[in-house]
Amino acid sequence: MSRVVRRPRSAVRRPVTISVVAVLILAIAYLVAAAVVPFSPASATTTSYAAPTATLPSLTFPTYGATAVEAPDFPESLRTSGDTKPRSIASISKVVTALVVLDAKPLAQGQAGPTIDFTSEMEGLYAKYLAVDGEVAPMPSGLRLSEYQTLQVMLMKSANNYAGSLAIWAFGSLDAYKTAAASWLHDHGLDDTSIQEPTGLNAANKSTATDLVDLGQLALANPVVKEVVGTKAVTVPGVGDIENSNKLLGMDGVEGIKTGTLDEAGACLLFAATYERGGKTVTVIGAMLGGVDHDTLDDDVQRLLHSVADNFHVVTLTHAGQSFGTYSTPWKDETDAVTKAASEVLVWGKTTVKATTKLDSVTTGTKGERVGRVRFSITDHEAVTVPLVLEQEIPDPGIWWRWTNPFEGA
Repeated sequence: MSRVVRRPRSAVRRPVTISVVAVLILAIAYLVAAAVVPFSPASATTTSYAAPTATLPSLTFPTYGATAVEAPDFPESLRTSGDTKPRSIASISKVVTALVVLDAKPLAQGQAGPTIDFTSEMEGLYAKYLAVDGEVAPMPSGLRLSEYQTLQVMLMKSANNYAGSLAIWAFGSLDAYKTAAASWLHDHGLDDTSIQEPTGLNAANKSTATDLVDLGQLALANPVVKEVVGTKAVTVPGVGDIENSNKLLGMDGVEGIKTGTLDEAGACLLFAATYERGGKTVTVIGAMLGGVDHDTLDDDVQRLLHSVADNFHVVTLTHAGQSFGTYSTPWKDETDAVTKAASEVLVWGKTTVKATTKLDSVTTGTKGERVGRVRFSITDHEAVTVPLVLEQEIPDPGIWWRWTNPFEGA
């Protein structure tokens, strides 16, 4: 009769216990792994951008002579009409005289400068220029004026005898002035401008309309010249009341610069005007040469300036909160990447805008958190970059979603 061998109960339970423990360990390991496994970033898609445009301006140019106009802070805004050859510029030459003299005898704004004792040679210029029907101003014997006052009489009244006197005072002779002027023109890149003498009575003083626009920029960059050409009237001791020869001064934003009249040149004007556009002050500089008379020329300058001013545009690149992309998560949360602020630019003329969006890698995030940028490329304007932020929070989905969607977001 066989003998029955009985195992201890603990031996029977041991495999069961081990299996339960193993299952628990695996379950815990799963729950821990599912809870801590990192998610992949939310998928990001960019939004197409409808770019604003501005059309090519139509400017009102005269049919005669040569004209150029430019808004210096707006690259490629230079527009021209008429011929491009150097033309006689008459008394616009005095702007060169002022800048060349101030280069040798500089003045700071508010300074009167050294005193000029007008010599007999200078006094003789009155009769010399009057004999050829040139504009002159009184120069009594023994007159003494400051450099600044002399510039006022020369530029505002366009007095030829004061232009010649300034040149002689600064350089010793008219020939020495001519040499200094040639050097100054070369140094400033005015290669199409030639100056034979300081007044403009010599028809060989020539320039192009485009060179004169550059000259106008140089004139406005000098605070002394800018102040003088923008002054309507002044009383100069020994000379009398002086009125600016530029009749447009103060009209339609015009702030200077210099008239010119000569049989060979016609009526001429180097002009500058300022306007408020889009919360900014913009400057327009132009030159018009070869007019029949100054009344007609002034009307044509005003028409041209109106057409230029009307072609400044404020272009809205983006509104605040405008979407440039979308983030989507595996747990079905979705939010947009939006611009943090509105952005607009002031442009002139034909303008195109392109937007390039860069979205950062994002898994979770808070509302308003920066997540990228959009860069606007604008014709003839510096690029503009606007930050992008989350429109809404991208929250963590929570432990329950992690456990019930094992490793779905990994």
